[in-house]
Parts: sequence; C-alpha cells; structure tokens
Amino acid sequence: MTIPFLRKLVALAGAACIAFGAAAPAAHAAGNDYPNHVVELVVPYQPGGGTDALARAFADASRKYMSESIVIVNRPGAGGAIGWNEVIHAKPDGYKLAVLTVELLTLPHLGLAKFNYDDFQPIAQLNADPAAITVKADSPYNTIEEFVAAAKKKPGEMGVGNSGTGSIWHLAASALEDKTGAKFNHIPFQGANPAVLALLGGHVEAVAVSPAEVSTYVQAGKLKMLMVMADKRLPAFDKVPTAKERGIDISIGTWRGLGAPKNTPPEVMAKLRDIAAKTAKEPALREVMDKQNLGYVYTDGAAFKETLAKDNEYFKQLITKLGIKP
Repeated sequence: MTIPFLRKLVALAGAACIAFGAAAPAAHAAGNDYPNHVVELVVPYQPGGGTDALARAFADASRKYMSESIVIVNRPGAGGAIGWNEVIHAKPDGYKLAVLTVELLTLPHLGLAKFNYDDFQPIAQLNADPAAITVKADSPYNTIEEFVAAAKKKPGEMGVGNSGTGSIWHLAASALEDKTGAKFNHIPFQGANPAVLALLGGHVEAVAVSPAEVSTYVQAGKLKMLMVMADKRLPAFDKVPTAKERGIDISIGTWRGLGAPKNTPPEVMAKLRDIAAKTAKEPALREVMDKQNLGYVYTDGAAFKETLAKDNEYFKQLITKLGIKP
C-alpha cells in the first residue's frame, strides 16, 4: 500500500468524521430551534364540530409555550383521509401536524384508506367522547325505545346522519342496528357539524355524533338527546340514559389527540410532547372543553400509542363482525 494512498484514506476518514460530527449537533440544534416559524395543525373535518373546537382551543392555549403560533387548517373529506394523507406525506419536521381521531383506525379496515396508525407518531391524547343518538326537539320520539321501534316499522328509511362513511359515528349507528335489529338509512356528511345542521333543517331524523357536537342546540332546546353509548351517564347530561341502562349492550365513542409524521426527529417530538403536556393543563383549554362538553382525557405519547394499538384491533374485529362495507 503506497504512502499517497494511505494519506488519501486518512483524509477521507477525517472528512467523514467532520461530517458526522457536524450532523449530530445540526440535528440537535434543529430540535432546540423548534419552532422557528408557524406550525400548521390539520383538522381533517369541517369547521364547527367538536374536533375543530378542540384544535382551536389547543392552538390558543399553546401560545404560552410556543415561540411561534399554531394555525388551524381544515381539510375535510373522505372521512378524514384527505387531511391525514396530507400530513403523512408532509416533510417530517414538526411544522405540519394532525388532529387524530378514531377514524384513523376504522378507515383502513373498511378499505377506504391505505394508511395506518403507524404512519403517525402520537404526541398526546386530549379527549374521549361517547356516541349519542340525538333528534329534533319536536321529534315524536322521546325515548330510544320509541326511536328504534319506529325504525323497525320502516326498515332502511329512518335517516341517521353521521360524519362520513366509515366514521366512528357511522359505526356507532351500525352497532345500534346490530344490537336492536333496526335498519337505518345512513347518511354521510363531511363532518359532524354538517350532519347536525342537516338535522336542524329536518333533512335527517337523527344523528349519531358525540354529545359535544350537539350540546349547544340541546341546551338551546332545539334538539334532544335520547341516549349516550357510554358506561356511565355524563355529568353535563345526567338525565340522558346510557344504552346499557336501556338494555342495549353498547359502549362506543371517539377520542381526539395530536400526531406528527412518523419520521419526525426525536428532538422535535420531545418538544411537541412537552408543549402538549403543558398546554393540556391550561385552564383556558379546560374551560373551552367543558363549555363544549368535550370529555377531557390526557395521556402522553407512549400511552396514546398503546390506545391506538388496542383500539385498532377492537375496530378491526367490530367491522368484520358487522360486515360493514362502504
């Protein structure tokens, strides 16, 4: 081996070491510098629903812990798939995040999406809410028994609005069919809020959405809630019975949390999780959630990941059992 060749090897090795040494601090610096410009939080539904309300409340409450603002970007459509796909394929640098809901798990099992929960790194869970069956205040149905009986008399005609084919509210109404023998006409909308507006306009006879998404109209006397699909009655609606109280063995609902693209650097993820943990304790966030009747549930990234894995298996089995197809 010649001396010039040895010198060349040494020079190459030195350059490699310099490059490696520079790369690590650069990555570390990127985490320390985060965020240095506006962060987009994608809500995969229309403005006005519970998911949108939570995202906007979080963005406002996070300002104390962010050097830059979080801006909300609504990307409705395809039951959430349009918004999530946008974030999944975004540059994984922490500047485009997503609000995650349970449809992230249901859509793939329905054959409506090719992504899965592993395409995101969970930041934190912020909420959990059950499904509820709600009708207009002047509806002839005052109990869930009356509603189900009417649906059985005209199979497939009772219009029940949901937040999109494959959404958790579609699954909740389908599960109610399975348990009672009723058959509904499932009508999808691009989010819960449009479904509720359709109910107010008399275009559907009921909605299967969360209590949070109808609470304003229930309190105003425009809508009435017949049942919640929860294990216990909700404090804000303590006169509304649970499904189990009415002999219907269902407990189903959604959760909401935050996620980043799967290859987001660890330093940035640590920052995001720290910001989420602090923001979740902000009284301003809790005040908005309480006002919207959004159930507060905070878990960190690791615990949220466990929830994603567990619920993914549950909904896979449920969808298979019910034979739900788009």
